[in-house]
This record gives sequence, C-alpha cells and structure tokens, in this order.
Amino acid sequence: MNTKQLNLADVKNHLWDGMTIMFGGFMGIGTPAKLVQAILDAGIKDLTIIGNDTAFVDTGVGPLITNNRVKRLITSHIGTNPETGKKMIAGEIDVELVPQGTLAERIRAAGAGLGGILTPTGLGTIVEEGKRRITVDDRDYLLETPLHADLAIVLAQKADKMGNLVYELSAQNFNPLVAMAAKTVIAEANSVVDVGAIKPDDVVTPAALVDYIIYPD
Repeated sequence: MNTKQLNLADVKNHLWDGMTIMFGGFMGIGTPAKLVQAILDAGIKDLTIIGNDTAFVDTGVGPLITNNRVKRLITSHIGTNPETGKKMIAGEIDVELVPQGTLAERIRAAGAGLGGILTPTGLGTIVEEGKRRITVDDRDYLLETPLHADLAIVLAQKADKMGNLVYELSAQNFNPLVAMAAKTVIAEANSVVDVGAIKPDDVVTPAALVDYIIYPD
C-alpha cells in the first residue's frame, strides 16, 4: 500500500477537540464530503474552521455547523446556511466575516510564509476594527495577518499515488490555497492513478504538500 493512502476509519487519528481545520470548496462544490463525515464520526468538538462559506445545512461543511461541532468560524459569507446565522446570533458560534479576496490572500500568505498582507479593502468600515492601518506611498492599507490551520481537507478530481492533485472546474478555487496553509493535508480523491499518468503541467497541488490520500470506494 502506498504510504500516503489513508483509510477513512483512520482519519480520527489526526483529529482532536479544539483544532483548526481549513476546507476547500465554494458553496459545497469542491468540499470533501467523506472527510467531513469522518470528522463528524470522530465526535470532536470546539473546532475552528476556515473556508469560503458554510455551504448549506446538509452539504459542504454545513453538517459540522448543524451538529454543533464548530466554536469559531472564519469565512467570507454565511447567507446560504441559515443554521450558521442562527447560531451566530445566539452566541453559539464566534463568526469572523472576512472579505472574500482578503480571506484568500490571508490563507495564501500563510502558505507563502509571509507575515501578512496590506489591503485597502475594509478601510473605514467595521472590518478595520482592531487592525493596524499602515501608510505606504501616501496610501492607507489594513494589515491582515496570515491564517494557518492544523489540518486542511481538500477534494481532488484526480490524484496520483504520490499525492499530486488535479481539481475540477470551480473546485480549484480554495482547495489549492488551503493545501498550502496547514500542517497536515488530507486529500479526498475521486480517482487515483499511477505516478506519471498526470502531466506535470496539469498538477495544481504538488505531492510535497499532501500528507494523505483518501482513495475512492
């Protein structure tokens, strides 16, 4: 067996209460459903999760919200999942809403080893509260800090046995970013091929970033 192949039943060995998990996907498209279910099955709680959105009640990471596993959420919007809004208003989840481009850049900054990014987005709004304003060449910016995670879960259309990943269409949005910003990366693959079957130019996330692969059934 390839050393990167991981059984779903063993995902629990990489999970614990209070950890930070990044996830790929946009409104559930590109979010690894089997890995989300494995997190649910592990029974862990008090999670911080980071990703573009919380999809819907029963798709994407929505089940983690619905089943009260999330303590803190860093995301760009919550409008498609009413449970997220209800729990935020009730004080059950601490939600940090981040402009979408800023969220992507904060994740990318972590993967690139940067100390943060400077952006004009949010100046003079509630987004600015608690943040440093920095002036460069007579223009003001907000300093946005990097976002790191203990674990990133991604969905690949295709993986080779070394862990090189290819994504499908819009699933390419946040998956490559979160794969750069976490200590451990687990990829759920729709298909797994031999090394060499993926052209080097087609690889989006290189094998060096991927720790484990969940093979298709």
